[in-house]
Amino acid sequence: MVNHQKALAAGAERRLQELGITLPPPPTPFGAYIEATRTGNLVFFSGMLPVVGHEPRYIGRVGGTLTSEDGRKAAETATLSALAAAREYLGSLDRVVRVVKLGIYIATEGDFRDHPKVADGASEMLLAVFGKEKLSGRVVLGVASLPLGLPIELELVIEVED
Repeated sequence: MVNHQKALAAGAERRLQELGITLPPPPTPFGAYIEATRTGNLVFFSGMLPVVGHEPRYIGRVGGTLTSEDGRKAAETATLSALAAAREYLGSLDRVVRVVKLGIYIATEGDFRDHPKVADGASEMLLAVFGKEKLSGRVVLGVASLPLGLPIELELVIEVED
């Protein structure tokens, strides 16, 4: 879990520093798509996966080969990839006005029920970086499979200043 209390008054870039969070290299596509596109003040990101560079960090289904804690860490990793993509696209995370949408897709075994705990890995990371006033609601779904056998895929839409 990210301790965000001491960093809440700072901007996103400063919060990352104060929390000791180093973003991974921005993700690169695994297929024929781009990582981000902007319309107006909204930036839509392609599905963010728990990878560093182009290497998966977690493979499997939560509630099967992966525990809830593994899923939570995979959600954190996918969120760090999303933040790296946002910084690459915007130049600075301080340009983020708010998170408009957070969707978390979790590849699970059929009887898995701890989706909220797994999704909190993403939500708490965004809370630590942006603060409560910039967060959105979220959608959490359990699915049968995700690309490349990965356990998590994030959907992220942010509002940015001009």
